[in-house]
Formats: sequence, C-alpha cells, structure tokens
Amino acid sequence: MEADASTTDGGPRHRLWTGTDRTVTESPTIVLIHGAFADAASWAPVTKLLLDQGHEVLVPPVFNRSLSGDAAYIQSFVEQIDGPVLLAGHSYGGAILTVAGVAENVVGLVFVAAYALEEGESLGALQGGFPDSDLAANLVYAPYPVDGAEPGTDVSVAIDAFPAVFAGGLDLEKAKVLAVSQRPLSAVAFGEPASVAAWKTKPSWGIVSSADHTINPDVERFGYQRAGVRKVVEIDGPHLVMQTHPAEVAAFITDAIAELG
Repeated sequence: MEADASTTDGGPRHRLWTGTDRTVTESPTIVLIHGAFADAASWAPVTKLLLDQGHEVLVPPVFNRSLSGDAAYIQSFVEQIDGPVLLAGHSYGGAILTVAGVAENVVGLVFVAAYALEEGESLGALQGGFPDSDLAANLVYAPYPVDGAEPGTDVSVAIDAFPAVFAGGLDLEKAKVLAVSQRPLSAVAFGEPASVAAWKTKPSWGIVSSADHTINPDVERFGYQRAGVRKVVEIDGPHLVMQTHPAEVAAFITDAIAELG
C-alpha cells in the first residue's frame, strides 16, 4: 500500500508509505538530515530500523552549498509535512537543523555526531575553539563554477584517507565506495553563521561519537551542553556512527519521541 507523496495544489506533503499498514497518528514524522561528505544513504541502516518499527521516515537530500540555503530547503521540506516532525541531523546536518528546526511543526531535535551552533556562530568558529581532528589535514579543495560570480570551492575528504578519517569501523570495501561517492561541501558553508538556534525553543538530544576522527568529540560535547540537551549518550563509534551502530542510534531517536509523548 502506497500513499501519494505529493500534492498538485501546493498543499501539505502527504505522509509516505512506511512499509506497514499502520494507521497514521500524530506520532512525529522523523526527518533524517545527512551531513557533508555523505548523502541520504548514510542513514540507510537507521532508516530501515525505524521503518520496520512503523515510523514515518523521510530522508531528503542536502545540497551542501551554503548553510542558509541548505537550511531554507530543509525548512521548506519540513513545513510541507502534514503533522509534527522530529529532526535528526548528522555532522553538518546538525548545523542545518539548528536553523531549520524553527519550523513551527518541528517538535524536537536530535544531534548525531553533529555541530550544535549558537546563533551567529559558524562551523569554523565552533571548531576553532578546539584542537583539530584528523579531518583538517586530509581535506581536498577544488574549484567549481558559479554562474555570474567567481568560482566557488568544493571541499571533500581525500579518498585514500576517507576510510580511516570518516568511515572507521566499516568494511574497507564499503568505505572505499563511500569515499568515491561522497558529496562535497562548499567552502562558504564553513564560515557562514547560523541565523538562529532552534535548540533555544525546541527540546533536543545528542549523540557523541567518542571515536570520531572527523569532528573532535569535544566539539560535540560542548555544543550539546551549551544547547541544554535533555540527554546525551556516548557511543564508541566513528563519525558514521549511524552505519556502525544503527540499533543504538535508532533507539535513541525513538526514546526521544517517547519523551515527547
């Protein structure tokens, strides 16, 4: 059974098929936001678990061009969902939900190995207060054309370093595939300040990846503490903790929903 995924009159987005015949309730739709150097498939193991449990789940693409643009797109996507939404963001996705989470129908925020920014703060400013992770020495910069403007700069993880820095703990062959299919982040996103901090008005939760080599785990801990998250758990996993510990991440998300109930 599959429900219509869109409307033709600009009205609210219909809830999508979840793999079950469960009657739709006001339990929130879970929107999973991927980060830089990854795509929506990075959430796949968690997505499957949540769908199997009967949750409404959507995993939109993030274009990784600018914080304001990415957040505006996600906020628009969320506002078209009929009913409450729980946002969960990984890595740069945490910065996005920090801004997009002000959408009226967002009822909670879950940060997963993510940046939790203060209003007026950028990724670079937050990261700059802590020692660099292994990521800093393994970034690759490449120009890309911008219509009517100077070329932009794409930032990606060096392919040979990707398995250890970004995907530690994953099967090496899988990590190699992820390395060559990563979605780069425009350099402007690193320096762009968050226009708002949704965690000031929305309940929040956070997962620290204690073996993270992409974001210094202390950056995650600091951001969550400052945001006053309701609960923090530490998982001994890499940056792609959703891939290595999907059951723990999915359970954390569903526990957050239970607290909202």
